Amino acid sequence: MSDTPARLLGLLSLLQTPREWPGSELATRLGVSLRTVRRDVQRLRDLGYPVQATMGVIGGYRLVAGKAMPPLLLDDEEAVAIAVGLRTAAGHAVAGIEEASVRALAKLEQVLPSRLRQRVGALGAATEPLLTWGRPTVDPEHLSALAAAVNSRAQLRFTYRRRDGVDGERLVEPYKLVSAGRRWYLVGYDNDRDDWRIFRVDRITDQRPTRTRVAARRLPAADAASFLAEKLLELTPVYRAVVTLHAPVERMAGPLGGAGVDLERIDDTSCRLRSDADTLEWLAWRLLTLGCDVEVHEPPELIAYLRQIGARATRAAGPQAAEKGRPTLGEGTPARRTLE
Repeated sequence: MSDTPARLLGLLSLLQTPREWPGSELATRLGVSLRTVRRDVQRLRDLGYPVQATMGVIGGYRLVAGKAMPPLLLDDEEAVAIAVGLRTAAGHAVAGIEEASVRALAKLEQVLPSRLRQRVGALGAATEPLLTWGRPTVDPEHLSALAAAVNSRAQLRFTYRRRDGVDGERLVEPYKLVSAGRRWYLVGYDNDRDDWRIFRVDRITDQRPTRTRVAARRLPAADAASFLAEKLLELTPVYRAVVTLHAPVERMAGPLGGAGVDLERIDDTSCRLRSDADTLEWLAWRLLTLGCDVEVHEPPELIAYLRQIGARATRAAGPQAAEKGRPTLGEGTPARRTLE
């Protein structure tokens, strides 16, 4: 293989397979001498690829983890698999990786050949995820297009459906995409209204990127997530919950991390939660799925709602669940858990 760039790509493709390659086998695969293999390995090192050599009668090479991630070489099947995986992560709100998945998907789809983009699109169209209750769906391709507009700093035209159901045209300078639990939001500067706005991504349609690139504006907040939290408090009826969680704060920090949530340590076995939400249903569902005992202090509407669903759950469990104390289980009697 006389073409040096092509030979380097071939060598890199082999080394990215998780195994150790004897120099003689690499030379045979590439059709070159051992000396050429050694020179090409050094070229890869100069480019930032951490290729490790082992001593011995034959010797060998393998790619190891380095301090920085150099560019990866992917074949067609690997590129499609990664794109589909990123779409899945972006569409399922996996805690902590949704936004990174969208950014990576936008970068990958930008360089995918058209034949691979078609395969990724076909897989996406042929599959459907099982989503959590009441969650609006957002097409990952829709998200990646918005992410590309954010990265390019180009003005974006789109149709936006307001809360009252009226559609309108917007000309926006996209700033950031923010994942807020059940929903995605676009934070951007609205040129028609000469002010910063937030837009629910599931209400955005007919995106039309323009060629007008603009300088980055200064957001009137510490970051996009803080700006979104402030705007949601202004625009939406919000219930503020104050709850004691009978679990260590370290255990609750993971499932409850995010904008609009404040956790305060009480002692080694409990912590205080202050959280805002736009519906009682969401607050109740969040508390009941934490896997620990909770004591709600505020708001009174949440306390009343929990009592209602607790009574419904007790009735659904059958007559034995209404008895005081733990039920006595006789032979052949199915075990039931009472709600405490």
